[in-house]
Amino acid sequence: MSDLEIYAVVPASDLGRAREFYKDKLGLEPAKETRDGLIYEGKGSKFLLYETQFAGTAQNTAMSWITNDLDGDMADLRSRGVTFEDYDFPGLKTENGVATVEDGRGAWFKDSEGNILALTEGM
Repeated sequence: MSDLEIYAVVPASDLGRAREFYKDKLGLEPAKETRDGLIYEGKGSKFLLYETQFAGTAQNTAMSWITNDLDGDMADLRSRGVTFEDYDFPGLKTENGVATVEDGRGAWFKDSEGNILALTEGM
């Protein structure tokens, strides 16, 4: 399995609305459209955005982008209208949307479908 390519699969209850969110808020365009959905590609990674009635029901991080500039990327996303979540769980508390842990920092936001997405730095 270690030699195989991996990609995330992200659900959308309304594929058109999700496509607009990923374009307008995240600046992403699909690399291709298939009968299954939209495939996005980035620096050595890809994910499928597909339509299903179960979108937004998971209460965990669905996908994360690794960044070397968390603050800069958050500022850019905020300027596009992305709102970062605040959490206060045992072992994880955010301040201004950012959690600092032993090996890095992270910030979480929801897409138009209710999926939890993240930016991580130094992890």
